[in-house]
Amino acid sequence: MGWYIPGPAQGKARYIKERHGAEIIERPSSFRDISSDKALICVVDNGPFEAAGYAFSEREFEAFSRPDSRQKTWMVMDYNLARELSGYSDSRG
Repeated sequence: MGWYIPGPAQGKARYIKERHGAEIIERPSSFRDISSDKALICVVDNGPFEAAGYAFSEREFEAFSRPDSRQKTWMVMDYNLARELSGYSDSRG
């Protein structure tokens, strides 16, 4: 993992929704459930800060989906905007 959407340390899902038009969703059952014009974002509450990870592939989706004690909020947002905000580069994926 390593591509993240910037924002405040807390309230990141709300920020991304209000600032970038993302939609909060239930965790998809499959990465293939995400429309090709949308990007899947997982906001993970790490306690002192939240991280909004761009789940750009099936492998990333599986990594974010692993059960652990952290609260996770799933979102979809515009595909191109997520790539721009996260600095995503295909060469690293």
